[in-house]
Amino acid sequence: MRFTALLLSLLVVSVASADETRRPADDVELERWLTNMVAYHGFTLEEVQAATGLSPSETAAALKKFNLRPLVIPLRSADDRLVVLPYPGGRHPRIGFLDGAVDPQRETKISVFAPWRYGGYVVADVPEAIWSNLGLTYLAHTHVPTIWSRQGVELEKLEWQHGKDGMLEFERRLPNGIRFGTKVTPRTDGVLMSMWLTNGTSASLSDLRVQNCVMLKGLAGFAEQTNDNKVFAAPYVACRSAEGNRWVITAWEPCHRAWGNAPCPCLHSDPKFPDCPPGETRELHGWLSFYEGDDVQAEFRRLDTLGWRGK
Repeated sequence: MRFTALLLSLLVVSVASADETRRPADDVELERWLTNMVAYHGFTLEEVQAATGLSPSETAAALKKFNLRPLVIPLRSADDRLVVLPYPGGRHPRIGFLDGAVDPQRETKISVFAPWRYGGYVVADVPEAIWSNLGLTYLAHTHVPTIWSRQGVELEKLEWQHGKDGMLEFERRLPNGIRFGTKVTPRTDGVLMSMWLTNGTSASLSDLRVQNCVMLKGLAGFAEQTNDNKVFAAPYVACRSAEGNRWVITAWEPCHRAWGNAPCPCLHSDPKFPDCPPGETRELHGWLSFYEGDDVQAEFRRLDTLGWRGK
């Protein structure tokens, strides 16, 4: 009873819409998602309910059954890979500009946890959006019409697939035959990301701009709604903590635009696929990491030597 009261007393901010509620299929899924939501993300009962459709009493019973507690996670050593998990939904990943991201879908979003204790996490939306010469071809939330919503076509809900050593993969096939996907590989020093797109249509695709968003709401000390704490040095984009000695860095190649949205707040290193003829595939490569120190430009130069661009 005291544990239930503790959960209910935790702050609940921007609980997600019921449109994205996804009930676990069995106890294996239930334990995995509750571990993700409660032990790692610190979800309240209300947020768990928004993500899963479970009632507060069902959630409390399951937490007791699986012996789960908020934010009780193993200590990370320097030899451990960074923790990367599918973002579970149920809690909006933004602080502001919420009307620009209604009903955020979880299947493109991952949480990357800071390597320092109680550091929290960033949510990377990879991809948040894809444009082409056809128009807005994909959007991972509701904001402006896509070529599919204009036709009244609703895309199916998908999930990340789990691989070896924490690797996550996502793939979607659009109604016109375009396929795209993302692979996320955690390492001890950062997270490698790659994205691909295959043109299954009968005509060439061009202007293939991608929007990849790294949201800072859940990262302790980084949630100030400003761009004054950010550095834009394409392909690198970085945000400095309020204390000034910690950074989160992301990059994508080839980078089309480096920017930040202060109200969210978020970082963008937005890439662009080369033009893609019918039947062919194009790829992008990305990176995300954390840095403690005073010279972020030197860290950019060091990251240049790691080969994250996939060449």
